[in-house]
Amino acid sequence: MLAELSPEKVCFIIIKMREYMSTDEQVDSDASNPTDDKFTAALTESNERPVLTELMSFINGLNDDEKVELVALCWTGRGDFENDWAGALGEARGRAEYRTAFYLLGMPLLAEYLEEGLSNFDLSCEDLEKGRL
Repeated sequence: MLAELSPEKVCFIIIKMREYMSTDEQVDSDASNPTDDKFTAALTESNERPVLTELMSFINGLNDDEKVELVALCWTGRGDFENDWAGALGEARGRAEYRTAFYLLGMPLLAEYLEEGLSNFDLSCEDLEKGRL
C-alpha cells in the first residue's frame, strides 16, 4: 500500500502527463501532413516546455520515499512486478540515485502505468474526484 505518496499527487502527475502528451502540434508550412515531415513538428519545444517544467518540478519536489513509491507504482502498473509491491519498492530503492523525473517523464505511457498502478490498490483518479464533489 502507498505509505508516503498520496493518490492525489499521483493523479496530478497523471493529469499533467496527459496534458503534456497532448500538446498541440505546430505545423511546418512546408509539410502537408505529419507523415510527410516524419512527425518532426509534433510536441514542439515551445508547446511542451511549461507543462514539462511543471512536471519536472513537481516530481523533483517529492521526498525520496515518495519518489521510490512513484517508480514502484509505475513498474507495477506496467506489469513488471505483478502482485509484488514489496519487490517493486525494493528495486525502486536500489535505483534511487538516478534522476527520477527524467526517468519517468521519458515514458510516453507513464499516465497509463500510474493509473493501472493505482487500480492495483483499488484507487482511481475518478474516485478521488467524485469524493471531492
